[in-house]
Amino acid sequence: VSVFGDLNLNWDVVREHFAHLMASRGIEGVYAEEMGVLPGMEELFSLSYIKRYNEEQKDFDLLVVDCAPTGETLRLLSLPETFGWFIKFIRNVEKYMVKPMIRPLSKKVKKLDDFVAPEEVYEKVDNLFSSTEGIIDLLADGSKTTMRLVMNPEKMVIKESMRALTYLNLYGITVDRITVNRVMPDQSPDPYFQQWRGIQQKYIDQINDAFDPIPVAEVPLFNNEVVGLEMLRKVGEKVYGSDDPIDIFFKENPINVIKNSEGHYTVRVKLPFMENMGLEPKIMKLGDDLTIRIGDYQKIVALPIFLAGMESTGASFEGGWLNIEFTKE
Repeated sequence: VSVFGDLNLNWDVVREHFAHLMASRGIEGVYAEEMGVLPGMEELFSLSYIKRYNEEQKDFDLLVVDCAPTGETLRLLSLPETFGWFIKFIRNVEKYMVKPMIRPLSKKVKKLDDFVAPEEVYEKVDNLFSSTEGIIDLLADGSKTTMRLVMNPEKMVIKESMRALTYLNLYGITVDRITVNRVMPDQSPDPYFQQWRGIQQKYIDQINDAFDPIPVAEVPLFNNEVVGLEMLRKVGEKVYGSDDPIDIFFKENPINVIKNSEGHYTVRVKLPFMENMGLEPKIMKLGDDLTIRIGDYQKIVALPIFLAGMESTGASFEGGWLNIEFTKE
């Protein structure tokens, strides 16, 4: 997969137009070139291969994609659905106004020519959106696609993985397994490794609480690099044991965000068995972190950005789910 080759092939004309447009406004060089590439486009082109491969190649059992499930990339994937009306509008403007009237006129008026995009630019933008349409539907089909998060037992890595889980759930993508990588041995006689193991165990406990009820597997820190088939088999044995890696291990999204009305949202967190404990949930919000405390149980949920500025107005249990209400002030 050549992402940069694909980017140049499918976006080079658009980038050149942006560079020309910026140059006409006095912005030249590298800055003008970079402004023609949207943030996250490399990841967007990478993920477009999933749809293309699924449509063109029918003789595969399993497609494994190793990528970073960033919120920015997932938001880009939703653009075709979100701005479908705008793309149709652009197509009609090009077809009925720009092509027959404005573009011919721009050939005679230099200042206008700097702003009017060539026909190829419209085609490339249209092709980009066409290539990404349906990717979210494919990724959100829990019978075909699941996501598996891999993380080290470290504070910042756990934080980013929690945020990834929230965004994946927002887009309906099922996370069915968690793998904790590079876990120190717990029987080491060396005090140095014993101390590190103690630190890691604290974070492993946090992972089990934060991602419950998704299954969590641990992979030890091996005494060699994970290179070659033999080492991969060892990792596979630790992660899956006797399970079949193709199986789907969890079929629910443990975090959901529902928009009730303008400025009113409900965050639903799956907490099985907690409803029967008879304890009042305590909700605390700090920035984009939501801390849920029920007795001795504590769970931290990374909120999406659009909820960070809202306040929690109440919480209640229903059918094994904790519903937390948010209202814009």
